[in-house]
Amino acid sequence: MESSGKGDSEADYPVTSRGPENNYFSSPPPGILEVMTQEGSPLSGIHIRLEPLAHDHVDGLVSAAAADPSLYQWSPVPQGKAHAAYVATALGWRDAGTAVPFAIVRPNDGTVIGSTRFWNLERWSWPQGHARHGRPDPDACEIGYTWFARSATRSAANTEAKLLMLAHAFETWRVLRVCFHTDARNQRSRAALERIGAKFEGVLRAHRMAADFIPRDSVRYSIVGAEWPEVKARLKQLLDRRG
Repeated sequence: MESSGKGDSEADYPVTSRGPENNYFSSPPPGILEVMTQEGSPLSGIHIRLEPLAHDHVDGLVSAAAADPSLYQWSPVPQGKAHAAYVATALGWRDAGTAVPFAIVRPNDGTVIGSTRFWNLERWSWPQGHARHGRPDPDACEIGYTWFARSATRSAANTEAKLLMLAHAFETWRVLRVCFHTDARNQRSRAALERIGAKFEGVLRAHRMAADFIPRDSVRYSIVGAEWPEVKARLKQLLDRRG
C-alpha cells in the first residue's frame, strides 16, 4: 500500500485535549487500562518498528513532520512545538483506555518517520455467559492518525504498518472489526484502502472538521474478522513487491 505522507485515516481534529468521539465507556472498564498501558513492546517488522508513543519521541516527530509540510493536505499534522501537545493528548487517550498510539521508527537507525494509532476502542456489553464477556481487549477499533515523513513515502513503511497493526488487532486482541475514515477528497487514501481489501461502507456527511477547517465528508471503510486472512495475504504480496 503506497504511502503518500498524507495518511490513510487522518488525524481528524486539530490538537486538543479532548478525547475521541463515540467512547463506549466514560472510564476504562476493569482490566482494559492495564492492557492499553502495559503493551510496552513495540510491533516490529523488517522496514519499520511501531514504538509505543512517548514524550521522548517529540523531537523526532518534529523533524519528521517538518521535512515537507505540504504532504499533509488532508491531515492536520502539527508542526514545531505543537507536537508536545499532540503527544500529550495521545497519551491522555491511552491512559483513558481509548487509544494506543505509536511512533513509527526506522529500525536501522532509530529515526522517527511518522505516527499512527489505534483509537475509538470499543468494548461491547456482552451478557454474562457469553464467550466474549469480561474480555479486557477491545471488540472493535479504528486505525487512524497515520502520517509519514517525506523519506518514508513510496516505501514499504505504510504497508508494513498496516500489516503489523491489523495482525495485532485481529490475532492478539481478536477484534471483530477494524474501521478507517478518510476525507472523501483524498483519492490516494481511498485507493490504498481498497487495494488491501477494506470494504467501502458509505459517506458520512459533515462528519468531522477537515484539515482546511471545513465540515468534512468522510468515507468509511472496514475490515471484519472473516476478511482478515485475505487482507493479510494482500498486504504480504504488496510488501513483497516493495521489499
